[in-house]
Amino acid sequence: MKIASDVLAVLAGAVIEGVALRLPAQVDPNLYTRVDKALQAAGGRWDRKAQAHVFPEAPGPAIQQMCSTGELVTAQDFGYFPTPAAVVKRLVELAHLSPGLTVLEPSAGRGAIARQAAAAGCAVDCVELLEDNVQALVQAGIARSVTHGDFLDLAPSRQYDRVIMNPPFAGGADIAHVTHAYDFLAPDGLLVAVMASGVTFHSTRAARQFRALVERTGGMLEELPDKAFQESGTLMRTVVVVLPGRGRRWERPEPAAEPMVRTIAAAAQEELRSPAAIVQEIIRDLAEAQRHMQALQRDLERPLVSRQSCEQQLSFDL
Repeated sequence: MKIASDVLAVLAGAVIEGVALRLPAQVDPNLYTRVDKALQAAGGRWDRKAQAHVFPEAPGPAIQQMCSTGELVTAQDFGYFPTPAAVVKRLVELAHLSPGLTVLEPSAGRGAIARQAAAAGCAVDCVELLEDNVQALVQAGIARSVTHGDFLDLAPSRQYDRVIMNPPFAGGADIAHVTHAYDFLAPDGLLVAVMASGVTFHSTRAARQFRALVERTGGMLEELPDKAFQESGTLMRTVVVVLPGRGRRWERPEPAAEPMVRTIAAAAQEELRSPAAIVQEIIRDLAEAQRHMQALQRDLERPLVSRQSCEQQLSFDL
């Protein structure tokens, strides 16, 4: 995310003491809101007792990087949105875990899913791209193995009883990741994954082929409640897909209390909704997209503070 020049100027005058960052006095309220947003994206949270933004670790390097480049690279830029507890619970329910099963979690993040699978007595292998998350997984000690790298670069091996995952969504990445993950599933195994709801109705070739895979395997699509990932920073509509292994006979479970189970046939009925309902959904999506574009335009129109100016103003008391 790009950081506006006036926000950078405030950060340049900040004082850092250990894991605490204190802003200069008398920051305009509107400006403070945007500064606070940048600090939260960097991992800081306002602590009333400390009267400072407190970080998990010393924020000096992150603030220096922001001031040097005018940008902040976040985990969300790599498609990482932690799986909320309620979603994890539903994934685990659908996976029917039992002690001794082998479980793969691709794009494992910090192990929200892996932790529950390990608690059920399963042997869990994790794959994760972001180095900070890899270190957190290793330190948590919940996985049998942790592989650092891009999951799509791994050669498939049909060995896992279960694959449970929350993949990146951007640009149809969820379809690519889930399709690749299916080739890691043992013949009598079960794959359970979160996906963007667009997979149920988009007309792209990849989406059509994926729906055909769900139908061919006797799988299932289930809607998650609206705003299921709000606490993770996105309002994207999501579904859960269940894919039985190539040699598995699988009985569909009862639906959860809140979500509505959707078969492929039910998903196809989207096209039969009233024109008014379709138009309202399009208007909502366009309004949300317009808000994001306007925010991006405002950021792009603000000149960035030069590296030299920022370094001269930045003061740290480490």
